[in-house]
Amino acid sequence: MIIYNVTISVENEIHDNWIHWMKEDHIPKVMACGIFKTAQLNKVLTQEDSGQTYAIAYSCNSMKDLHQYQVQYAAVLQKEHVDMFGEKALAFRTLMEVVKVF
Repeated sequence: MIIYNVTISVENEIHDNWIHWMKEDHIPKVMACGIFKTAQLNKVLTQEDSGQTYAIAYSCNSMKDLHQYQVQYAAVLQKEHVDMFGEKALAFRTLMEVVKVF
């Protein structure tokens, strides 16, 4: 299984709007693509004065599935995020492969 992790640093002034949009619009749109099996919205526990950090972990079966998402859907969905929040919600992405679940 592949975990596509998107970590986003969100400025306090847009936080409430951002979290609502992620829960009600963005994550449901990502899941509607039919690529990911699960999505988990996590708050990173840090002490930041300027904002809050979240990590969204999307799981899919294979790198082939992830590649399909990246080619067919990612650019449009990422652009929506940038258009909505600009530099007030900065994201970076990492990939992980599940080796074993205990």
